[in-house]
Amino acid sequence: MTSPSAATAKPQAPAPAVQPAAPAFALSTPGHDTGLLLLRLVLGLTMAAHGAQKLFGWFGGGGISGTGKFFTASGYPAGEAMAVLAGLTETLGGLGLAAGLLTPLAGAAVVGTLINAIAVHGAGSFFAPQGIEYELLLTAGAAALALTGPGRYAADRFLPVLRGHRLAHGALAVALGVVLGAVLLLVRG
Repeated sequence: MTSPSAATAKPQAPAPAVQPAAPAFALSTPGHDTGLLLLRLVLGLTMAAHGAQKLFGWFGGGGISGTGKFFTASGYPAGEAMAVLAGLTETLGGLGLAAGLLTPLAGAAVVGTLINAIAVHGAGSFFAPQGIEYELLLTAGAAALALTGPGRYAADRFLPVLRGHRLAHGALAVALGVVLGAVLLLVRG
C-alpha cells in the first residue's frame, strides 16, 4: 500500500491559450491597402470611362448607336444590344472595382468584357497600336483584384460575406467571367 503523499498528482503545465482568429484584414499593411486602392481606382475608372463611351458617347465614344454598328461589323448579332451590355458591364464593373464593392464580381465583369475585346482586336501583334498589350494588362489587373481582394479601403469591408475576402470567391468569380466571356464569343460566331 502506498502512502497518501506518494499518490499526489504532479501539477500539470497550463494548457496553451487559444489565440483568437485574426481578422481578415490583419495581414494587410497601409502600403498594401493603399497600393490596392490606387490600382482599383485607376483600373476601375478607366473601365467605367470606356463604358460611358459606349453608353453615352462621352469622352469621344460612339454612344449606343455607333458602338452598336462596331459590334455588328465585328460579327455580334444585335449590335446595339451588345453595345448596351458591354457598356453596362464596363461601367458597373469599373465603378465596382473603384469602390471596392463586390470586388470579385466586378473583376469578373471586367475580365469577361476584356476577353471579348482581345478576341475582337485580334492577336496579330502584342504591342500597340495593333496589339493586345493594353487589353491584356487590364484583364490581368481585374483578375488580380478579384483574386487578392480590394484591401482595407473598400466597400467590401462592410459586407459580411466579403469582409474576409476568400481566394475561392475570387477564383469562382474569375472563372465565371471567363465562361461568360467565352459564351459571348460563341454568340459572335
